[in-house]
Amino acid sequence: MTDDTLRQDAIGLYDRFTHGELDRRAFMARMTALAGSAAAASALIATIRADDALAQTVPEARVQAETARWTSTGGRKLSGYLARPLTRRTINGAVLVVHENRGLNEHIRDVARRLAVAGYPALALDFLSPSGGTPADENGAREAIGKLDLAQSTRDGIDALRWLRTKEKVPVAVTGFCWGGAMTLRLAVDASESIAAAIPFYGPAPDPAHAARVSAPVMLHLAGLDERVNKTALPFAAALKAAGRTVTVYTYAGVNHAFHNDTSAERHDAKAAKLAWSRTLEFLEKSFAPEPIMS
Repeated sequence: MTDDTLRQDAIGLYDRFTHGELDRRAFMARMTALAGSAAAASALIATIRADDALAQTVPEARVQAETARWTSTGGRKLSGYLARPLTRRTINGAVLVVHENRGLNEHIRDVARRLAVAGYPALALDFLSPSGGTPADENGAREAIGKLDLAQSTRDGIDALRWLRTKEKVPVAVTGFCWGGAMTLRLAVDASESIAAAIPFYGPAPDPAHAARVSAPVMLHLAGLDERVNKTALPFAAALKAAGRTVTVYTYAGVNHAFHNDTSAERHDAKAAKLAWSRTLEFLEKSFAPEPIMS
């Protein structure tokens, strides 16, 4: 087995574990067999697993950051991380950021800050906030995410869109990663009239039958090696196109699920992540551009 094959097989096992296809016992047994020993398996997992120590690319000093708290229209206590630009330049839009299945962590806070330094107030909603917030242990966070009622979580996301739009008094776009990519598409289906743009990163997609309900422009970022997600995302994109919706799909060849997450050494792909982010900012600028005045 070549090193590249070992690496890819290990990433595949980790993906199956973190998305509920393997329990921890089966995952560790297979990873140990693949790596050759328990110690080698642990070392390999450490390079794949996200490391929050690597999360900060934009220091908090470069933005206005706070914990936002509010009560939803349904009486639920919601909170999130709000990052706003320091400069007084004109703000044309804001962005709701939806976390992965590890909850609101340092990486997602950093993504919100990246948007803020680009000029957009960004709210990273903690979808676990009604039950006490994201736990520090990522396995605990994944378990909690897996127990969420998706219909209720979608309503929480819609409420966060409403809250952010009211606070900033600008149109709001939504972006998300993995679980958050899937939630981004759910919001595009259920609250499209409230969204200026939807930008999911490698998120499983809804039934293509729902594509006609989407009115917001959509940009999908997909990993070429991510068969699990692509088998739903590509048919949904095709359905959007068939329904006459504005949709752009970028598939990054040779990269893995979570390629944008720079806290995972083995899965992160710097070139693809940089390109996807630049395309995201261009799409946001276009989506928030004022409508031309017709004479």
